Amino acid sequence: MILMVVVLSMQGGFGIRFVLDKEECVSYNVEYEGETVHISFVAIKVDAAWHYGDDGIDLTIKGPSGNPIHEFRDKKSEQYEFLAHRKGVYRFCFKNKSPYHETVDFDVHVTHYYSNQHAKDEHFRPLFEQISKLEDALYNIQFEQHWLQAQSDRQTFVNEGMRWGAIQKAILEAVALIGSSVLQVYLLRRIFERKHGISRV
Repeated sequence: MILMVVVLSMQGGFGIRFVLDKEECVSYNVEYEGETVHISFVAIKVDAAWHYGDDGIDLTIKGPSGNPIHEFRDKKSEQYEFLAHRKGVYRFCFKNKSPYHETVDFDVHVTHYYSNQHAKDEHFRPLFEQISKLEDALYNIQFEQHWLQAQSDRQTFVNEGMRWGAIQKAILEAVALIGSSVLQVYLLRRIFERKHGISRV
């Protein structure tokens, strides 16, 4: 089930935030051979109260022919880049091994220099290369900002969960203390009543 899709403003990439139950796959079409594909993901939160373990998620990256490119195991967050040797649809399959739903933030960005395809004139080629590099630099800044925002969101949820966990623990300790105090008073009264009854006899 997809909660929210955020399409980044520049071409050559996208971002998505979704709820991962057991397994979800995301596809991305790489248009040219030799492009560099940058990805990042963050498991922002677990949809279960008081559960904040170290369980991560798995990610498998597959090429257009279905060949595995890279695998991540039990990761809460990661960044990775690889060279697309073939154009076509690349698949990113996430797997959640825990019994709880995970909210995952996932980004893809493709770096491509347009000089070979579009710049025919020798005088314009350096200009197109610089524009392409500038575009990639700007997108990389946006990519990193989105990554940091996802990390910040995850930390917020973790802190909030820990705070509520601490409150719940304090309440349970207070209830246990009150219960033990009431039990002590009851036992002291029983002992006093027994002694008082014996002394009367």
